[in-house]
Amino acid sequence: MAHPAFRAAAVRVRTPATSANLGPGFDALGLALGLYDDVVVRVADAGLHVDIAGEGADTLPRDERNLLIRTLRTAFDALGGQPRGLEVVCANRIPHGRGLGSSSAAICAGLVAARAVTTGGEAKLDDDALLELAAEIEGHPDNVAACLLGGFTLAWGEGGSVRAIRMDPSPEVTPVVFVPAEPLATETARGLLPRTVPHVDAATNAGRAALLVEALTRRPELLLPATEDRLHQEYRASAMPESMDLVNRLRADGVPAVISGAGPTVLALAEEGAADKISRLAGDGWTANRLDLDTAGTCVLPLAGAGAAQ
Repeated sequence: MAHPAFRAAAVRVRTPATSANLGPGFDALGLALGLYDDVVVRVADAGLHVDIAGEGADTLPRDERNLLIRTLRTAFDALGGQPRGLEVVCANRIPHGRGLGSSSAAICAGLVAARAVTTGGEAKLDDDALLELAAEIEGHPDNVAACLLGGFTLAWGEGGSVRAIRMDPSPEVTPVVFVPAEPLATETARGLLPRTVPHVDAATNAGRAALLVEALTRRPELLLPATEDRLHQEYRASAMPESMDLVNRLRADGVPAVISGAGPTVLALAEEGAADKISRLAGDGWTANRLDLDTAGTCVLPLAGAGAAQ
């Protein structure tokens, strides 16, 4: 492969927050949410300059250790070669370590930005290849599928490849996220999962996951039973007891609530008219945000206004 040529102009990429699992859809189902990170990438003559505002501004590395930079490097290798230099500006709004897909957002931003600044990038790295590479970097496909495609996604492995389909969630559903002050590492949450589960629990989850596809796309009145989980949430409860308590309290009140991804954020899938009321139910120690559903996924946007928070 010949060394690629790069565009001189900067590109702006927007990536949505995501919630994976959604109760029973462990490592398979994902939902894109209307909370966004913006990244601006420009190929420079030499060196690496990284500027970060918002979430992670005080903690994220500004060198080759940064996940976004590592992803850019991986993507440029796949596209044929590295640029001489990079200037990267990040406006982060997705909370880190809360189960809202911040790492997937960084990965998808890096892949799409690298492709956008590379001449002929889409021919060299198509959408299927983007998903494969994103899932390889992240380690599982549920968040990255929703982040790339937007909407409600189902991702799976087939013959050594990763595939995903996108569905339109019902417009009657309004996500409400309850974000706690303290993060939880995904590795910690995954480490609590057992190697085996009872057959009856696996069968129940299979049925609930299938029902969730119908409930979230066409019949939201079924969301409460459709979001029941027996595979992962209770096993992780010891790492986030306040989150599980909130899930149980909301569900007892008839609200479809789940742990978002690996937690500790709680996601409620509210009816439009009840979203504001539900957002007031958590009490102290939580930041409640009513969000839109994202339908666009990761996209390249006009550069003007890249720093504006939306």
